[in-house]
This record gives sequence, C-alpha cells and structure tokens, in this order.
Amino acid sequence: MQGAMWSLYALLCLCLWGQCSCRGRRTKRATADDVQKCSYTFMVPQQKIKGPICASTTGPEPDKERVTRIDISDVREVLSKQRREIETLQLVVDVDGNLVTEMKLLRKESRNMNSRVTQLYMQLLHEIIRKRDNSLELAQLENRVLNVTSEMLRLASRYKDLEMRFATMAGVVNNQSLLITALEEQCLKTLGRGELPASPPLVQVVPEHLPVNSRFTNEIHRHHNNRAFPRGSRMESPTASPYGINPPPPQGTLSSDGPFKDCFKVRQAGHSTSGMYLLKMEGSDRLVQAWCEHGLDNGGWTVLHRRRDGSVNFFRNWENYKKGFGNIDGEHWLGLDNIYNLGKQGDYKLLVELEDWTGKKVYAEYSSFRLEAESEGYRLRLGTYQGNAGDSLTSNNGKQFTTLDRDKDAFSGNCAHFHKGGWWYNACGQTNLNGVWYSGGIYRSKHQDGIFWAEYNGGSYSLKTVRMMIRPID
Repeated sequence: MQGAMWSLYALLCLCLWGQCSCRGRRTKRATADDVQKCSYTFMVPQQKIKGPICASTTGPEPDKERVTRIDISDVREVLSKQRREIETLQLVVDVDGNLVTEMKLLRKESRNMNSRVTQLYMQLLHEIIRKRDNSLELAQLENRVLNVTSEMLRLASRYKDLEMRFATMAGVVNNQSLLITALEEQCLKTLGRGELPASPPLVQVVPEHLPVNSRFTNEIHRHHNNRAFPRGSRMESPTASPYGINPPPPQGTLSSDGPFKDCFKVRQAGHSTSGMYLLKMEGSDRLVQAWCEHGLDNGGWTVLHRRRDGSVNFFRNWENYKKGFGNIDGEHWLGLDNIYNLGKQGDYKLLVELEDWTGKKVYAEYSSFRLEAESEGYRLRLGTYQGNAGDSLTSNNGKQFTTLDRDKDAFSGNCAHFHKGGWWYNACGQTNLNGVWYSGGIYRSKHQDGIFWAEYNGGSYSLKTVRMMIRPID
C-alpha cells in the first residue's frame, strides 16, 4: 500500500511539471490533436483530500521564495548584529537598573534624613520650651528665696526679741534662786544651826556618752544589736502649745473589761487601743487604774510614771509616792506599793523613754526590774542596760527610795530636798525624772533640780517628756 502511494505521488508530480508520458495499450492511431491530450485512470486510496489538486501543463515557474545561502548568510549577519545590539541594550539596562536602585536608596536615605531632621527639630523645640520653663521656675525660685529670706529676717528679729525676754526671765529666775538661798540660810539660822548642809555635787553638764543616733527623729531606735521595734510601732509626739506647755492628752477610755493582772494581759485579751484599764495585782485586793500603752513594740506596756507638761507637782512626801498621785491620762506616778505588787507577779523588764525639746526620742531598756518591800525602802533592782540614751540609772541600782520626809540616800544631806522630787537617790545620782519640769531644755538652777538624764544632754538640760513602763520579759 505504501509503495502504491509513493508511485501515485511520483506520477502526479511528473504530470504537474509537464513531463508525463502516456503508457498503455493504444486503441487507435493518435492524431495530431490527440498528441497533447492524455487521459489517465488513477487508483486513489480512500482518504480525504483537502484543497484543489492542480495540474500544470507549463513548465516549472521560477521559485521567487527560494532561500539561498546568501540569504541565510545575510540573515545570520543581521541576527548577529541584533544579538550584539541586544547585548548592548542589556548592558544599558543593567546600568540603568543600578542607577534606579541607587536612586531608590538615595530617596530612602533622603526620607530618613528628613525624618531625622524633623526629630531633631522637635527635640530642639522641646529643649527651647524646657529652657523657657526652667527660666520661669528659676524666677519663681528666686521669688521664693526672697520671700524665705524676708521670713528669716523676720524670724531672726523675733528670735532676738525672744532672747531678750529669755535673758529677762533668766535674770528673774536667778534673783529668785538667790532669794530662795537667802531664805534657806535665814531659816537655818532661825532654827539655830550653825553650819549649812553641804550641797550635792553637780552632775556632769556635758554627757560622757552621746546617744548612738545623733539624728533628730521621733522614733525610738534600738542599739547595734538590731533589736529594733517592729514596723508599725508608733510613739506619742505631743504638739507644743504657743505657751511652751503641752495641752493635756485626750481623756482615755476606761474599759469595762477586767480587772487584769497587768497591761500585757490586757493586750492578750484582744485590746489594742492605748488607754486606762483596771488592774488587780496578785496578793492585793485593790483595784488600780493604769495607763496601758499598746502602740509601742507590740503593746502590753504598763506605764508607771509620766512627765509631759508640768501640770502635776512631784515634790511630795513618802505617803504620796507610796500610794501614787496625778492623772492617769496625763502626768502621774502609779505608786510605789502598786509598782512593788506588779513586780511580784513575774519577771518584768523596764523601758525608759525620753524626749528632748527638739522632738528627738531616745530610750534606755533594762533586762529586769522589780522593787523590794516597803520595809526595805522599796529598794530598786535592775538588770543590764541597752539603748541609745546612755545608762544613767545603773548607779541607782540597789538604792532605797528617798523623799523629803524620808532620807535614805547615801548623801550627807537630803537629795530629795536639793532635786525637788522623790527618787532612788545615791549621792545624789545621775538621773532625776521626778524633778521640776522646766520648759525649753537648758535651765538655770543652783542644785540641778530639773528632769534630767545625765548621760543624755547632762544635768542642766530638763527633758520635755518622760515615761517609765514595764512588761513581762519575752
């Protein structure tokens, strides 16, 4: 089949080019008209023929679209030229692309620089505004300084006036002291005594041991053993009146509960408010009102003695000191007999709290405290000292209590007479917490009869407030 198709294809091509010849059995003689007429019979396989089948009797026409080697060479040269141009254009495009990239980077840097310049401008603006505000504040501070300076000048003038008034009052006090001395000498001469009693030696004016904490503070600080009062403890700091005398404290509420053994039992019963409570000591049938301090060192302190405003006279006899006197919510002395009964109930420690006229508070604590019976003159028994006020009470340890009418001290005269109060005097001692309440601190007196603690500001400085309190040993 394939061979027949190729034969047919070749025969068709010969006819188209006019070079076909007729072969076959001739039936009649050919004439001149039949020379150029041929008839053929083709056996064509069944297939679809698309398009016309042309047969030309003329010779082949020249192929105008025939491609020659010259044309191919020209085309190759053109292609080579175009390739070179394309390469050149590629190089140009690459260069232009780099330029575009650089341009984009430059634009980005320009935007960054613009934002940075804007930021610097804002910073400069803020700095200018801040300097202007500082200038205004400086002007305000200058005005305040001028106002404070004028106020200081006014206070300095007032202070000079107060100094003059103080000098006048000091002169009056000195004259009164001289008058009292003259009256004492006259009284002694009237009684027929030939010699005047010797005065006790003056205690040191400047203490040997200054307080550990020299800062002015309203808090009591422990010594270097780090036994500090817990956080949340508070101390009383009364407000001074314009006349130099503290107003009386608010009246404490007397609780209906009790009676209690001591203030520590009051605290254990759930009472956390400082005030007056009823106590009934073991071995005693008496009910005693006492001030319980619960705002210091977890509370439970029984206050034995308080000085704060000079409202109570402490220059009293033996019987008064034995039973007690004063106002429980103000200045008072609980009583030697009550203090003795308290100490019999267990082991107690003593806390002495001192405040000067600058508002600074210091303390002296003794590890144990008790009194002996009245037959022993309520002899004082103390333990070891710790604190920041200095130890001015150990020299009185083991001494009996002395009043104006019962002289039990080691001095040839009566220390209570010279120091104007009852105390466990030695000869006469380094402390006088029941002396005269002098306002202002430093005072002038012939026998140093103020409320002093020698190791803290000396014997010529009268303290502002004093408290003595006890609590069972932890």
